[in-house]
Amino acid sequence: MNSSTVTKNIALVNTGADRLLSEYPELIKNKRIAILTNHTGRLSDGRHIINAIAESGIAEIGALFGPEHGITGDTPDGKVVEHAEHPEHGIPVYSLYGRIHKPTKQMLEGIDLILCDIQDVGARFYTFISTIALAIEAAAELNIPFVMLDRPNPIRGLHFDGPIRTQSLKSFVSWMPIPVVYGLTIGELARMWNEEHWFRNGVQAKLDLVPVSGWKRHMWLDETGLPWVAPSPNMQKISTAILYPGICFVEGTSISEGRGTDSPFELIGAPWLNPEKVLRHLLEFDMAGVRISEEEFIPREILGVSSQPKFEGNHCRGLRIRITDRDAVRPVRLGVMLLAAIKRAHPSDTMFRHRRFDILVGSSEVRHALDKSVHPDEICGAWIAELEQFGELRKKYFLYPE
Repeated sequence: MNSSTVTKNIALVNTGADRLLSEYPELIKNKRIAILTNHTGRLSDGRHIINAIAESGIAEIGALFGPEHGITGDTPDGKVVEHAEHPEHGIPVYSLYGRIHKPTKQMLEGIDLILCDIQDVGARFYTFISTIALAIEAAAELNIPFVMLDRPNPIRGLHFDGPIRTQSLKSFVSWMPIPVVYGLTIGELARMWNEEHWFRNGVQAKLDLVPVSGWKRHMWLDETGLPWVAPSPNMQKISTAILYPGICFVEGTSISEGRGTDSPFELIGAPWLNPEKVLRHLLEFDMAGVRISEEEFIPREILGVSSQPKFEGNHCRGLRIRITDRDAVRPVRLGVMLLAAIKRAHPSDTMFRHRRFDILVGSSEVRHALDKSVHPDEICGAWIAELEQFGELRKKYFLYPE
């Protein structure tokens, strides 16, 4: 294993949640607040942000909002989450992953401020950032201040890659016109959305941010001293998060992305896949930072994790993706290369679910190019110009050094 995959130096990083009550209490003092959060919203002492604020008595909590997977984080991917009541505090918990995705005026009645504390994973189609964007938009429209408690980007804040999402493909998994990997914290993202007038009708929120202390852009989450709290049932470890921005493209195809196994997004395959043939095609591409080998698996329903996974109960021949040098991995390009190799090995079996695939990628051009066996380097080169523009834009919103 390359030494860069091993944690050497652990820094002391404090999240926005850690700093709120001790350094920024005036932001919420004597206010009736709503909190957008889930199970990841914890202080370094283990307390949840809801309990920490309730115990402090500094503010009244009038409402809670939860993203996909619910406020407790144990609902499987894609499953509707219903409204509920917090079992300990008796506060209404409104789901933003059900019939609605955006807080309504009625839900925010009597609320003075919205506070947000959620751990992101650094990929555009991870729906937490869409939920946050819509909550900020609702706050702006109702003239309610919004406070973001920032957290590190777990896959670092250095790299950005992938097509900028085109307007025609805007959806809940591709809400903002950003690349697949954006290399920003959620706080930096929120500032960009707000100051670039990307919310509906160009509205701007009164946005305050409690920054992270001690974090630098080159740091992986396991170099921060912060624990890995699985943000969703299929995101149990940082290696999954590193590969996810590219391997998630497989969700939009006739191939299993490994849901229903203990290695989602690190294991892909199908009953018809010929791994040996695919591996021969992969030799033509630059697979920096990973080692890929054959592995067979049978997807099964896993309670609370995977419901009705693709090819459930069927024997799949597949590929295991192991990270050998995480600093060298470029997940978006890796995803394109894997699909290019599979498409070349199985031109008639590799089917794209057109709308789903295009929404994930943010462009229909990648699918068309893969269908034509265009080389992955050429496919990825097509978005370099727009990426350079985004690169200049993102610098304006940096809060943390490299």
